[in-house]
Amino acid sequence: MFALAASTALGPIFAGQAQAIRIFGMRFFESAEEQVQVLDPVNYTLTFEPGTDDEELREALENASQLNQDQEKPVSGDLGLLIKARDDRERLLAALYEKARYGGTVTILINGQDIDSLPPDPSFPDGQAVPVTVRVAPGPAFTLGSVRFEGDAAGLDAATYDLTRGARADSTLIIKAGEQIVVDLKEQSRPLAKITERSVVADHATSTVDVTIRAESGPVAPVGALTVTGTRTVDPNFVRDYSRLNHGRPYSPENIRKAAERLRTLNVFSSVTIVEADQLAPDGTIPMNIQVSEGKHRYFGFGGQVSTTDGLGLQGYWGHRNLFGRAESLRIEGSVDRIGETTDVGGLDYSAGILFAKPGAFGPASTFTASLKAAIVDPDAYNAKTITAAAGAGFELTPEDTVSLGAELSWADIDDAFGSNSYLTAAIPLEYVRDTRDDKLNPTEGYRAMINAKPSYEIEGQTFFSSFETSASAYYAPGSENRFVLAGKLGAGVLIGGDELSDIPATRRFFLGGGGSVRGYSFQEISPRNDDNEETGGRSYVNGSLEVRIAVTDTIGIVPFIDAGSVSTSTAPDFSDIRAGAGIGLRYATPFGPIRLDFAVPLNKYPGGTEYGIYAGIGQSF
Repeated sequence: MFALAASTALGPIFAGQAQAIRIFGMRFFESAEEQVQVLDPVNYTLTFEPGTDDEELREALENASQLNQDQEKPVSGDLGLLIKARDDRERLLAALYEKARYGGTVTILINGQDIDSLPPDPSFPDGQAVPVTVRVAPGPAFTLGSVRFEGDAAGLDAATYDLTRGARADSTLIIKAGEQIVVDLKEQSRPLAKITERSVVADHATSTVDVTIRAESGPVAPVGALTVTGTRTVDPNFVRDYSRLNHGRPYSPENIRKAAERLRTLNVFSSVTIVEADQLAPDGTIPMNIQVSEGKHRYFGFGGQVSTTDGLGLQGYWGHRNLFGRAESLRIEGSVDRIGETTDVGGLDYSAGILFAKPGAFGPASTFTASLKAAIVDPDAYNAKTITAAAGAGFELTPEDTVSLGAELSWADIDDAFGSNSYLTAAIPLEYVRDTRDDKLNPTEGYRAMINAKPSYEIEGQTFFSSFETSASAYYAPGSENRFVLAGKLGAGVLIGGDELSDIPATRRFFLGGGGSVRGYSFQEISPRNDDNEETGGRSYVNGSLEVRIAVTDTIGIVPFIDAGSVSTSTAPDFSDIRAGAGIGLRYATPFGPIRLDFAVPLNKYPGGTEYGIYAGIGQSF
């Protein structure tokens, strides 16, 4: 399947005057009036001499130089060129320090003159590009000599902060160590911790630097008065409660970070900043202020996908993110699929739904959800008309652990390998998730484990049955730059109950195939089959995936992968029919997660089955 997630990539669309649009850093529909005009434009030609064959250092210098990055753009006036050159020298020296080159020098000539010898208001020849020369003499790379932590940092181990004698003395490492020392001291509930001294003394005779970092931790203090500013329609008391920065709770930078992230995920604020006071209150607590800016609460958008087997699909939605003033969300959505795959309007797939969510319904760590959905779907295995009503609640036990439970009532009219049947099923879905991933859309370490159960009673056939599913995915990135990530996933499920498979709705039986399970096969193509080669679905499944995510550049990555799975008619998987698919994917990094494009082929396809699959989306496949 090939999908174009227009709504996700472009974001919600709001009514308003047409504007230039920026997508992935590129501007579209921009008029000439919107382009930046440069007064008294002065062009220049650049000769850049980095003074090194070290590719890492050369690239760092070239990237640091604005003269190099902007050499196709004119500057404003002769003085503007001089100011740009002086700024460039500072930037280049900083880049040298970042690579431990503390003895390096930077010389910049404009029209043959050193910038230090130019008058305050220089004048260069008109009518021609001004020659600019940048010469860098990097000097040797310095290493760390003595490293001393003093004051309240005296008991800390320098090696923990990557400051060890003989290591390359990059300035970024020294700065990062000081920042982390402050964080570690603050995690001891000391909000006023600070660095009081950070000295770096270079010995040019030995090409070493001696580092001294002194810290003052300050007193232990709990969270004090918590105020909220910037709200317009959102209840500030709700913001205060939902942050979970309770008065009297031990102060912790990690708790503050999580509180800000928790408020951002409500999607009602365009920005969230939590500011601590610079001194303690008279009662010895640390006051805090949550500063928010509300975003647009009403939105609508669209999406679409194209499939080689299912034609064109279109989706649209409208939503409100702050229905009653406490971040309650309401979303109405609908879709039409299989356009072009069939000319019969009655043969298209349709779905519509209303979804409601109320954060903090049963305390700050809870969310109540309710939904009503209707669909007409026609995958290869069955044709179904369904209406489902559901309600439930999720609870955050810890930042990594969540549980949810609810109630569901579903009516389905289904034509499948067992004929035409109708079902009315009541269910109680239960789920536990533990998620330690460092990034939900592009993880490089950690894992996610899930287990759920769905006890059910089919009312018309008076049949009890239950489904149980579990899955786990894990991620490992050797090295510190995360340019090579191993990712793996395992999943399994079992259906218990029902005398016959036909007693269980086809929408509850197990199938595999498609972008979410075994790529290379079409959606739900992997299934046990009857004597007429019709998919029946199964009572159990096992599937697994393995990916190698390789970053070619900072934005482009390739991902070779292999998926495999088996669906069985018995409650215990018999692995009598294992289907596997393999392929390669392309990733393009964006601020909201990688855009994914995967191509896969089945390694043992069904007779007359899918030859290949193309899948697209936002975020990694798992």
